[in-house]
Amino acid sequence: MSNINQRQVQKLLQKLSPQQIQMIKLLELPAVQLEQRVKQEIEENPVLEEEATEENDEQQTKEVSVEEYFAEDDTPRYKYHANNYSKDDQKRPVYLTEGMSFHENLIEQLGFKNLSPREMTLGQYLIGSIDDDGYLRRSLSSIADDIAFSLGIETTEQELESVLKVIHELEPTGVGSRNLQECLLLQMHAMPQHSEAQKLAMKILTNYFDEFTKKHYEKLMSRLSVGEDEFRDAIEEIVRLSPKPGNLYSDGKNDNQPYIIPDFTLDYQNGIFELSLNSSNIPDIKVNRRYVEMIREMATRGGQSTEADREAIQFVKNKIDSAKWFISAIKQRHDTLMHTMQAILDYQREYFIDGDQSKLRPMILKDIADATNLDVSTISRVVNSKYVQTQFGIIPLKRLFSEAMQTDSGEEVSSYEIKNLLSECIDKEDKRKPLTDEVLMDILNAKGYHIARRTVAKYREMLGIPVARLRKQL
Repeated sequence: MSNINQRQVQKLLQKLSPQQIQMIKLLELPAVQLEQRVKQEIEENPVLEEEATEENDEQQTKEVSVEEYFAEDDTPRYKYHANNYSKDDQKRPVYLTEGMSFHENLIEQLGFKNLSPREMTLGQYLIGSIDDDGYLRRSLSSIADDIAFSLGIETTEQELESVLKVIHELEPTGVGSRNLQECLLLQMHAMPQHSEAQKLAMKILTNYFDEFTKKHYEKLMSRLSVGEDEFRDAIEEIVRLSPKPGNLYSDGKNDNQPYIIPDFTLDYQNGIFELSLNSSNIPDIKVNRRYVEMIREMATRGGQSTEADREAIQFVKNKIDSAKWFISAIKQRHDTLMHTMQAILDYQREYFIDGDQSKLRPMILKDIADATNLDVSTISRVVNSKYVQTQFGIIPLKRLFSEAMQTDSGEEVSSYEIKNLLSECIDKEDKRKPLTDEVLMDILNAKGYHIARRTVAKYREMLGIPVARLRKQL
């Protein structure tokens, strides 16, 4: 059996300090989350407070104390913007109203149906299980089990099926469907009159839905014994239907289209760019001087201070340190974001003039890291979830980065240029015989862009374009 020995070993480790960790976390936050983070810090740290007005700042005394906590430089403050408004300017509040939500609207409609209290309870639970896009993706058996556990009501799939049929009568038409086929059929049945094309469309959806989704049009026309014109009219009736009925309701809050608050604002006038950090909603913060005065008073007592006073001094000192670190991290975040965005602006200056994507230069994170002398991970955190407002719209910073590809002439082009060419080729293709990925590869190679078929497929998927078989039309 080997002996157990103790020995000292020296190791050189690289660890992040709490201040560096705080800086990294703040750097990742977009403008909205930073505002929430600053307000949270103000609530948690009593030493921090919001800046009042510039007049009050000028009236602050500039005393020099015996300790580092009393120095003016050690009670920092941070302002995001200057107050250029007069006392006569009035801030007019903007009132935002929110309508009835999708599920609330369904429950209100259900109340107009002639249902018993038990059926109403079951219907409300079913509506609560419907997704935002209008589908009921849970099985009725699992919903019945949940109702038994949560509401104490014993029910069956047959009873839930009858209540679900009532929900199918609500608006928007197709709500509560369990799959796409049922959704489209509910919308077809809800039409007041059925033309020959609509009858053929219902037949296709009922009996040949799988072949329809795979766009086996020739096979369908042969089985249905119909001509191309009749079949085209039936397909047009199906295309008019909504595959997601929940999206038809827009009276309430729409989470699918959230408001974007840009982190940067870029103005271009008379050939000059003006870049600024959007911090209008983030409060200006500073260290409350009252706590510094409190430490001064306790320190002047000298030997008369009690144990409670010493604990209070240590507590306040810790809070002041925390506040100083937080304000320093906010300042560093501001400098890092502006420095990085300025480097991106210098690199993509031609693009920011008019927003033409063909002018986007190939750019990766390392290019900006080299220009700013920052680490690639830092650039990645700056770019993540950040937006810049330009004269041609709000642009996510990630969109400005693209891979470089080389043409026959040796010129480096951005992947966005290849995506635009790919999109143009697909737009101009014969929809009866869509271009396959291999044919698209040959077209791009003929234009001098050496690109593999799998890369064509990757770019096509990034553009949201389906495969050739699903792009086929009559």
